[in-house]
Amino acid sequence: MNHSAMATTAPVQITDITESPTYGDGFLSRWCKRALYEPRDEVFVRLTLKVIAIMSVAMGGLWAALHWPGLPAWSHLVAAGVYITVWAWYSAPVILMLHCTMHRPFIRRPKVLDRMHPYAMSFYFGIPTGYAEHHLGMHHVEDNMPEDLSSTMRYRRDSFLNFLVYFGRFFFFILIELTLYFVRKRRMLMAKRAVVGELCHQSLIVASLLLDWRFGLVAFAIPYCAVRFLMMVGNWGQHAFVNTGRKNDGLSNSITCINSGYNRRAFNDGYHIGHHLKATRHWTELPTEFRDNIDRYAREGAIVFEKIDFFLVSILLWTGQWKTLAKLYVRLDGKPKSDEEVIALLKSRVQPIPQGAGFNQAASAAK
Repeated sequence: MNHSAMATTAPVQITDITESPTYGDGFLSRWCKRALYEPRDEVFVRLTLKVIAIMSVAMGGLWAALHWPGLPAWSHLVAAGVYITVWAWYSAPVILMLHCTMHRPFIRRPKVLDRMHPYAMSFYFGIPTGYAEHHLGMHHVEDNMPEDLSSTMRYRRDSFLNFLVYFGRFFFFILIELTLYFVRKRRMLMAKRAVVGELCHQSLIVASLLLDWRFGLVAFAIPYCAVRFLMMVGNWGQHAFVNTGRKNDGLSNSITCINSGYNRRAFNDGYHIGHHLKATRHWTELPTEFRDNIDRYAREGAIVFEKIDFFLVSILLWTGQWKTLAKLYVRLDGKPKSDEEVIALLKSRVQPIPQGAGFNQAASAAK
């Protein structure tokens, strides 16, 4: 054993946000107190208004740059680059805003705003219109087990080639597979919404490409493809380390990433174990849940990293950066554990799990 790699870990300190922003007593804040189910979600209303304004200006600017007489061709590339940069900057908080508002009631009245909200975000950001059906109606129900169409279990999670197979299946076949899943489960309304929403979204992209292929490509087609890729990279990292030595729940099939800039931008999305243990928990309460239950996390072998996000977890796995992962791994119990021991643990959790293999249903401590 390399004793130089041993270190005693101090009690885990949490720097992630535990309170929603407050905004005084202006008109919008008063409206939010009346209109929202949860006043703490005013941050989502403000983010929505902000991104609609910014993305509308960006989309109009892109169109103008592409059609302004006399502009050189290089200016079109600059305009496209600016648009994609703005889209990329706001994509993560917008996706996680939708994630939060689909798990908890959002706008109480007028209800039409609540129904329109996710579609407006899909229009600007390319987010799957069937996101709620896939996530609520399938992923959380099946919980990364074999019937979960986004399950990582059958793949080797430190292999980029395996990820490409995983992503390819999702990108090309998810609409068919998700629809068949809902039909099999007799959830016909969800099947209908998934199909109609996705076909309308694809029709919008085709129409924009026919109107002007350059505009359609940058404003709609690239975001449509990129956001699906990024969401699957995130899901891969969230469910990369699977422990079949205990019962299947968030502690065995998910990870948590604490104290990261991503958490501050994306509403504590890093606390994926706590989210899977209770999907309706408000995002501001996730760090407190982790802190209050850290002994349980340690006892049951939860995987927790610090100062990185799920996307970096995936990249570090694909590039074989085990030492980096070991250094960022949080020794929850504070006991010395060498990097070599951590690497052995992590490698044991990314192996493909045969289709018929199950979890130990006893709630025993992880080995």
